[in-house]
Amino acid sequence: MNELPSQDPSSSDSLWGDGQLGSALGRALLPQRLETDGDAVARDLLKLVLTIIELIRQLMEKQALRRVDEGDLTEEQVEGLGTGLMHLEQAMEELKERYGLTSEDLDIDLGPLGTLL
Repeated sequence: MNELPSQDPSSSDSLWGDGQLGSALGRALLPQRLETDGDAVARDLLKLVLTIIELIRQLMEKQALRRVDEGDLTEEQVEGLGTGLMHLEQAMEELKERYGLTSEDLDIDLGPLGTLL
């Protein structure tokens, strides 16, 4: 019965040799050149940046609420945090509206872990 090698194809002592079979297979399965649309790349990059900003904004909001609940902040600090977080949320909403994005667009699917936001 013929069995496939159980070793890593990239290791030099495997039956795959010097990796030529693996790289030839990779070239056959993947196009040599990715077809990209400049507008799509720019939009996807914008979505990624806004997703990261939204994640940080939500983390900052949770941290601020935790500190308020623990009583670590003065009334002035609570007021300043609330105002700052409201401005940041408004700015995010304006950016999403300007570029035609929704909150769902920014919620990256992490597979078995669920969604990011």
